[in-house]
Amino acid sequence: MFRIPVITKNLLIINLLFFVASWVFEARGVYLSSIGGLHFFLAPDFALYQFVTYQFLHSGFTHLFFNMFALWMFGGVIENVWGPRRFLFYYLVCGIFAGLMQEGAQLVHFMLVLQDSNPFIGLMQALEVAHVYGGELNTWTTIGASGAVYSVLLAFGMLFPDNRIFIFPLPVPIKAKWFVMFYVAVEAFSAITSPGDGVAHTAHLGGMLCGFLLIRYWRRHPGNFDATVGHDFFNGMKQRFDKMKREHQAQMKVEQPQHENKDWEYNARKRANQERIDEILDKIRRSGYDSLTKEEKRELFDSTKE
Repeated sequence: MFRIPVITKNLLIINLLFFVASWVFEARGVYLSSIGGLHFFLAPDFALYQFVTYQFLHSGFTHLFFNMFALWMFGGVIENVWGPRRFLFYYLVCGIFAGLMQEGAQLVHFMLVLQDSNPFIGLMQALEVAHVYGGELNTWTTIGASGAVYSVLLAFGMLFPDNRIFIFPLPVPIKAKWFVMFYVAVEAFSAITSPGDGVAHTAHLGGMLCGFLLIRYWRRHPGNFDATVGHDFFNGMKQRFDKMKREHQAQMKVEQPQHENKDWEYNARKRANQERIDEILDKIRRSGYDSLTKEEKRELFDSTKE
């Protein structure tokens, strides 16, 4: 366990903790799958954060075991090749994309069900029906790390296509690329022929599709991940923040003397004006108001308005 790379190890631990927490809370009548599971987006309980949390919830021990076994078997290898940042990005993004694909499949299923009763039903009517049957739509919930795990299987097949692996119950090892193609074929066939079997085949295919597109993109643009998502991205963000901070501090240093200069000039003018008013008042005390000139009277009048 201590030799497993950090991201793979932590993903295994988090999934296990979520499973234990689900069991504990369920015993108290609280179902985490209703909170963190990915609901159909027209259901009342749908929330955006569920695109992440659904990946760490499982329906039972068997569901958890096979997902985590595949993650342990292949995830560590991929993480050692890519590094923790890229692997975590890949895993989560593929899981989110798998959820989006599942949402799309549920929308298609929802529209087909409605059109069975009314072939001319439109989008607005579909939204009204979804509002009325919100409680039932809340049961359309997806949980499990399968979408992300299937993307890891695909990554292994693309990075090590000729590596031979044993697959029970086959008596001989097969190349990883044929293993991945077999899984793609099985999931595609199941998605078409068994849409109501309770397995999110579309999510599995979605995770693999996202993984395929990401790997193809990274192969064609090998430096783009580091420039946009990886270590250089975070360094670039820090450098931009530091630059903005330095510019702000420099601006404050420039503005501060200007403010100080303005304050000094204002105080100097104020003192000069006060001295001038004192001279005028002294003249009044000596010779009376009528001895003032028009300019002195105006200055005295203006001073009363300040």
